[in-house]
Amino acid sequence: MKVILATLNAKFIHTSLAIRLLKAYSGNEFDIELAEYTIKDPVMNIVSDLFRRKPDVIGFSCYIWNIEETIKLVALLKKVLPEVKIVLGGPEVSYDTKYWMERVPEVDFIVMGDGEETFHHLLQELSGERKFHFVFGAAYRKGDEIVLNPGRPKSDLNTLPSPHRFPEDIPNLGKRIVYFETSRGCPFSCQFCLSSIEVGVRYYDIERVKADILYLIENGAKIIKFLDRTFNINRSYAMEMFEFLIQNHQGCVFQFEITADIMRPEVLDYLAENAPPGIFRFEIGVQSTNDPTNELVKRRQNFTKLTRTVTKIKESGKIDQHLDLIAGLPEEDYATFRKTFNDVFAMRPEELQLGFLKMLRGTGLRNDAAKYNYVFMDHAPYEILGNDVLPFTDVIRLKRLEDVLEKYWNAHRMDHTLEYLVTREFDSPFDFFQEFGDYWEEQGWQRIGHQLEDLFTRLHDFLSRRSLKEPEVVLGLMKLDYLLGHKYKPRKIWWEDRMDKDRRSGYFRALAEAPAGLSERFAAYGLDERDLQKYACVEELPFPLDETLRSESEAESSSSPAAAGDSTGGTLLVVLYQQEPDERPAYFHAPLSAWSLERRTLAK
Repeated sequence: MKVILATLNAKFIHTSLAIRLLKAYSGNEFDIELAEYTIKDPVMNIVSDLFRRKPDVIGFSCYIWNIEETIKLVALLKKVLPEVKIVLGGPEVSYDTKYWMERVPEVDFIVMGDGEETFHHLLQELSGERKFHFVFGAAYRKGDEIVLNPGRPKSDLNTLPSPHRFPEDIPNLGKRIVYFETSRGCPFSCQFCLSSIEVGVRYYDIERVKADILYLIENGAKIIKFLDRTFNINRSYAMEMFEFLIQNHQGCVFQFEITADIMRPEVLDYLAENAPPGIFRFEIGVQSTNDPTNELVKRRQNFTKLTRTVTKIKESGKIDQHLDLIAGLPEEDYATFRKTFNDVFAMRPEELQLGFLKMLRGTGLRNDAAKYNYVFMDHAPYEILGNDVLPFTDVIRLKRLEDVLEKYWNAHRMDHTLEYLVTREFDSPFDFFQEFGDYWEEQGWQRIGHQLEDLFTRLHDFLSRRSLKEPEVVLGLMKLDYLLGHKYKPRKIWWEDRMDKDRRSGYFRALAEAPAGLSERFAAYGLDERDLQKYACVEELPFPLDETLRSESEAESSSSPAAAGDSTGGTLLVVLYQQEPDERPAYFHAPLSAWSLERRTLAK
């Protein structure tokens, strides 16, 4: 009996832990192949590939992002392989299982909950006496009847074989994200989350976890993403894992979901002192700062402690943080969500993801949808369209905000400009992103693509229609961000007040003659005039850049001594592109008064 375990990942770089867990558990007894595709792959290509393999059983791992495409695939497979047995499993079909059996008649079996033991037992019955009523945790068809067997007790995780030791995975370990779990379950009861359904947390033995991670690292893994819902719920376990990863990372990057308000001070101190920069990334679900909302969804959160944790991690400069918000939770209207957004943005996370509530099957909030007058999509991803305090008109406005938030803040294409805009030109960060998102929609830009230059010209177009307090500062910062956004000296400049060729050459000549006048660090490059023509850009800014960026440490480290304390006049900006493509451009600046070409000519 040939078995294929398949899934449709969201992207090629993703991998499926679920099908590997199933193969590890049953692969010694059955002939099992893995088949991973993406939701973007043409359905006929997938059908053709599976048909070619001539399976007897195909199991699909189902989630909200792939269920609709999987259903299309199953319908076609049954037409070309009518004898094949189709098995679905995963969180999307583990709840409302009867609905899925009725909706997709081509499906023969559904595995509910933990799949390893149930799927193994099902395969034994398929190849043996076919007594499916003994397979606890499975649903099956008995003639026209749909039978849902009782659930199976939770697995002892330490009886499950490792899913990380397949030789065929080794060639791609460095090209894709490896998903890893050290535990299952969640101690919290958030009513919008499937993890709240399982009571308690089960752990893998920590020495086994370490051995698997070391195996992955030594075989080339570059990114390992932990699937634990709250990685730091057990302080001693998390601390031991952090210590192990710091000692053995070999350049691998690790991503965790943590609960920030329970992070202990000693753990924060340890990470601040010992974590190498860039190897850890924390994902923190804030969701809402509105207390009545959090109470309704049974979410316990101390925002003061959360802020303290996020701030301390950010100040260490060692760990990137990705903070999540959910729009559309109960009693969170447009005004209170604006406050939530601004509360969280004030911490300046490296990434702020604005998601919209999804009414997942099996969750308490979906069961109580009528209480809050929720309207939501019938099919996955079940995203809300409105409720009693957040009408659809507000939902689509927030969608526009989310769009520019992703393009600008999360993409880090113009950090200096955005920081200035949200603190000095607009009433709040929320108002900037909302107004810009509304304008983006009005211009129809959501229907056309964009290059890097377009992002700057569109922002400039939006801002030119407002009465800015300091328009020349905003334009100067946009120039700085644009020049820093290239690996190589840009051939194309989008602003109109460009320096003429003779003046630019004069600056290059002066910089080559007296580089230490800009800074010792700049002089250390030892560049002549020809090198500067090739690798540098110069701009005159009509304001003191050092004063504007005084709070930014990189500005302090790159400014010349002459610039210190000079809060008037213009600035000479020099952006230097490295000869090694992996290096980021460096920038230097000094008061224009110290670099006046007219004064230098007169002195000569």
